[in-house]
Amino acid sequence: MGLIKEFREFAVKGNVIDLAVGVIIGGAFGKIVTSVVEDLVMPPIGILLGKVDFTSLFVVLPGQQDKLAKLKPADELTQAKAKELGIATFNYGSFLNNVLQFLVIAFAVFLMVKAINRARSRFEPATPSGEPVTKQCGFCLSDIPTHAVKCKFCTSDLG
Repeated sequence: MGLIKEFREFAVKGNVIDLAVGVIIGGAFGKIVTSVVEDLVMPPIGILLGKVDFTSLFVVLPGQQDKLAKLKPADELTQAKAKELGIATFNYGSFLNNVLQFLVIAFAVFLMVKAINRARSRFEPATPSGEPVTKQCGFCLSDIPTHAVKCKFCTSDLG
């Protein structure tokens, strides 16, 4: 029974639940970014580059002539058709899409971390700079402000 109790304590700790929430939110965020890249960013870039759909950009690798012969003359070779026929292709368009998705996600995470750090610095108390804020009076040994010239306890001149 000790193992089950330990597991239950582990599973309900805040950091495990936070991790689960992060994974779920991350999955949903990934779908949004995929849609942004494929549906909003890549079409204008494709138009600028001559009406190119990046996901359809690929090169047939050498040594595939016997498999290409199975293709009917009227059929156009697409990635889906190449996969169906077992033709090896170099899919650089899909790679470009994935790189762009990564860059969008990385930029979004950068902006989010930047905003969190800005908010954290506003709401957290300022950390001491390492300089002492008090010193001891040489006469009565009381703690007094560092810049004091006279002790408030014994009224001694600190010079």
